[in-house]
Amino acid sequence: MRFYLFTLFIFITSFSFSQNAEELKSICIYKAIDKIEVDGILNEKSWDSAQTAGNFKQVFPFDTSNAKTQTLVRVTYDDHNLYISAVCYDSIKGKYIVQSLKRDFSYPVNDAFAVYLDCLNDQTNGFCFGVNPLGVQREGLLSNGGGMGVTTIWDNKWTSVVKQFDDRWIVEMAIPFKSLRFKNGVDTWRINFSRNDLKRNENSVWSPVPRNFNVASLAFTGKMKFDEPKAKTSSNISIIPYLTGGVSQDYLTQTKEQYTYNGGLDAKIALTSSLNLDLTINPDFSQVEVDRQVTNLSRFSIFFPERRNFFIENSDLFERFGFRQIRPFFSRNIGLYKGQIIPIIGGFRISGNINKKWRIGVMSMQTEHKRELGLESQNYSVAAISRNIFKRSNISFIFVNKQEVTTNGISDNLFNRVAGVDYNLQSANNRWLGKIFYHYSFTAQNLPNASSNASFLSYSNPKFSCEWNHEYVEKNYLADVGFVPRIYFYDPQTGITTRETYLRIEPSIRYKFYPKSKIINNHFPEIYVSHYLDSAYRNTEYLYQASYNFAFQNSSLFSIKYRQNFTRLRIPVDITFTGKTPIPSDDYYYENVLATYTSSSIKPLFGTATIDYGTFYNGRKLTYAADISFRKQPWGVFGLSFTQDEILLPEPYKNAYITLVGPRIELSFTKAIFFTTFAQYNTQLNNTNLNCRLQWRFKPMSDLYIVYTDNYYAYNNSNQFDMTKKNRALIVKLIYWISI
Repeated sequence: MRFYLFTLFIFITSFSFSQNAEELKSICIYKAIDKIEVDGILNEKSWDSAQTAGNFKQVFPFDTSNAKTQTLVRVTYDDHNLYISAVCYDSIKGKYIVQSLKRDFSYPVNDAFAVYLDCLNDQTNGFCFGVNPLGVQREGLLSNGGGMGVTTIWDNKWTSVVKQFDDRWIVEMAIPFKSLRFKNGVDTWRINFSRNDLKRNENSVWSPVPRNFNVASLAFTGKMKFDEPKAKTSSNISIIPYLTGGVSQDYLTQTKEQYTYNGGLDAKIALTSSLNLDLTINPDFSQVEVDRQVTNLSRFSIFFPERRNFFIENSDLFERFGFRQIRPFFSRNIGLYKGQIIPIIGGFRISGNINKKWRIGVMSMQTEHKRELGLESQNYSVAAISRNIFKRSNISFIFVNKQEVTTNGISDNLFNRVAGVDYNLQSANNRWLGKIFYHYSFTAQNLPNASSNASFLSYSNPKFSCEWNHEYVEKNYLADVGFVPRIYFYDPQTGITTRETYLRIEPSIRYKFYPKSKIINNHFPEIYVSHYLDSAYRNTEYLYQASYNFAFQNSSLFSIKYRQNFTRLRIPVDITFTGKTPIPSDDYYYENVLATYTSSSIKPLFGTATIDYGTFYNGRKLTYAADISFRKQPWGVFGLSFTQDEILLPEPYKNAYITLVGPRIELSFTKAIFFTTFAQYNTQLNNTNLNCRLQWRFKPMSDLYIVYTDNYYAYNNSNQFDMTKKNRALIVKLIYWISI
């Protein structure tokens, strides 16, 4: 069966490349004839002689109309910078819609102008730089064709200034070439510009993008041709030292206050204009941004994304292998062991493009030994290489190695390795997307049944879309540096964890209707199936879901879903995960109805509300949740999230009432000083948490953080509200970016 799937996949791949994208827009870029002063006033002669990119097209609410709010863009350059100016016309009186003054704002919910750069002209990876009318910046990376949007965790140095007028606002940008990755001597890049005008509720682009795709999609970028081939820039070396200090106290162990301090540095060295070397010595991977708690009733670990800066740039080289829950490499496993921080001595990473076709990545990190945890020093290494084929697809190889290093040298018996190959499909018109991969893990025990394979294929046009996914993971596919939660089954009664092979089938199909309506933009039915089987092809779990969805012209959303569920419990399980009596192992059939409404974020008060009711294993479950925010622009956002799960079970099992409440405040005193605080009351984890963070960006890419966190019990043994202290900490972190 897998052979036929592979044959079908290759056939569709071949067919898809006969589909040509529409004729590209293009713009010529000429070298500046005078010095550009980035001040938002376009009085230089270079702007007068630059070509203009105008005639923007709508993406929302329609993709067949010219933009009602016009934008005029010009580009030029000198030896050091790419300059972009945009005149953003605005004929509607009133305040611009801006969520806050904080950097890396969310593009869909802010008035904004953005540029998307594909410097290697491969329509696969790129950069995004954006500005809102108050001059707040955002920058990020585009990977896998940009179809999933922009990753704004990446930061870099660039300059922009905004000037406001009665009928327009003007932005002027200077993006250093040394902040970008491009091939020396290439004279053509790909580029696109987008404009979000929320007062008119319109999103538009220069090079047209169909409305069923993200505006950041690199498949639809136009061409930017330099008047002469772009030469390599001057040396690009950045040194980023840090210092941290803090005090903490654990009240449960009744220990005295613990004072800590640390220091180290990262270095970024451009080996070529498209290949980068990153070095780190004694990195501090304490996160100044804490993961928000969630209610987990799934029996499996929840994926939290990587936030540590060292791993971000070119991270897609390693992280894109496999699927979300079949990852051969997950950088968050480096420096952590069962929730405990393992100090990292240092490491390096070489990543980037050799040329337009080849992309490589090599990383190695060494951790200290932790005698109290019984851990020796570990080396974590990963190598990846990717070759672009056809127009936008690639074939990639990965090798991951975790190796114990003792005082006697490298251990021959204590290692875990994974090798694999992925083929990623993206057609020229972006309608066909897919992936097929095969991975195999190696251990000293040379265990059999140690492979994983999967295929994914989707087709999408403005009205019709469908997806197919299959996953097959054998029980001995062990990826210690990866994330593969579904093969593990923990029995709390015996304390034993076993592994099981599984097969997953996951198709979906939807069809959109676009009525001529001033209220509804589109509506569509959707069928979705997620079906798990064991190695003998017996059912272990499934979800059959039918839904109907409405997208309104004011950008609000409503959906209603009907679900049929089946779960085979192999062992008794506490399905509330709160310490209640486990229900017996058996086959359970249950169903529920779920309705969700998301209001328009254009309004100062906006949010999402959900209600979910139905049977649940051998009982019933009612879930109601809301996430509400009030914006006092541009300086404050006040929010509250609330989730209540009421699980009602028959005797002799105990009912459970799980509450998760999280108020939050985000204040922007200036464009450089921010204060964020949130609290979370979580009865499932029996924890109340308070986290406060003050950030001062005192110069570009240089920050001072002051973080305070406090944890308490949520309730006591009598199930009453409790505020008994667990622990608290105060951390100060200083990061200073030095460019050479």
